[in-house]
Amino acid sequence: MSMAKHALLSASGAHRWLECTPSAQLELQFPQSTSEYAEEGTAAHELCELTARYWLGEISEAEYENQRDELAKGKYYNAEMQECANDYAKFVAEKTAVARETCEDAFTALEVRVDFSKYVKDGFGTGDCIIVSDNVLEIIDFKYGKGVRVEAAGNPQMKLYALGAYLEYNTLFDIDSVRMTIFQPRLSGVQSSDEITVKELLEWAEKYVKPRAKLAYKGEGEFAPSEEVCKFCRAKAQCKARADKNLELFDEAPDVLLLTPEDAGKILEQAGDIQSWLADLESLVSSTLLAGQPVEGWKMVEGRSNRRFTDELKVVAAMKAAGYDESLLYERKLITLTQMEKDFGKKAVAETLGELIVKPQGKPTLAPAKDKRPEFRPEEQLLAKFDK
Repeated sequence: MSMAKHALLSASGAHRWLECTPSAQLELQFPQSTSEYAEEGTAAHELCELTARYWLGEISEAEYENQRDELAKGKYYNAEMQECANDYAKFVAEKTAVARETCEDAFTALEVRVDFSKYVKDGFGTGDCIIVSDNVLEIIDFKYGKGVRVEAAGNPQMKLYALGAYLEYNTLFDIDSVRMTIFQPRLSGVQSSDEITVKELLEWAEKYVKPRAKLAYKGEGEFAPSEEVCKFCRAKAQCKARADKNLELFDEAPDVLLLTPEDAGKILEQAGDIQSWLADLESLVSSTLLAGQPVEGWKMVEGRSNRRFTDELKVVAAMKAAGYDESLLYERKLITLTQMEKDFGKKAVAETLGELIVKPQGKPTLAPAKDKRPEFRPEEQLLAKFDK
């Protein structure tokens, strides 16, 4: 699944180095790190690949079960992950069948290394699924995350995957367009697709990607910090350009005694990255102090902690010996719906509980005007109450 070599200008980081070209070289000063979310995602991708290969008939049932049992020994495997892998495999198999209806030679390749170094120096990546046929080449990218919906439209990572796949297979098939699909099952089975012509893809690569990739490889160009661009940048805590951009906001306060709601809205619109930037600064100072290096004006102190039992079994035994009823020592509480779905799978829980599951209306929440959710209108809610 993973490669020993890491591309400086990777497809997964394209949204960053295409916008903020000097960031790629700046990041080299900082070590790569991982997280439980990333490790969980890797485990999910491995299971998805295995399950898809079984659904496509590339491996036998016995091979699938043996390898699946090995993956199931990992710390992240659960019913929800297996269900997502099954849904992904079914989706890939259905897409493959559709492609073969119009092109009998169509084929599906999983976990394919795609090379787009014709436009990006040393540029490569790994496509989760590529379906190749006449007329249309389709790229499917599996996302296990559930915090942020990933859109296919205009997605530079997907377009670079498509570019590499086209360069690899265009001599075998007459490809006119590329379809890019994000499969994100933990967000209510969200699938986001976008389709562009090969001409549009190649123009984008030649006129936009190629010149910006040259700047990025050399560490040249202009910094372009933003909430989206900086989110996963390894240099984000110490980047001076990001700091300057956020500090400029404080120099632009309206010259009045009182802020209007419009003034406040403009500040909020510009300050999207400030909260996460301050959290990154706090993490930087804390890690420096914990490493034994001084930071003027700051120190680490012991935080609050709660009392706890050293051995719960011995606690129960001691209380029983003192004459207390053991049933009084435990609190019975139903696990959350999210935990049930994780332990038993979404489909199983939905089939078992049915109408016992409801989704109450969410609390009104402030969001930018460009947010895709429909606007909350208090007057409509009031009228709805009278209609009941």
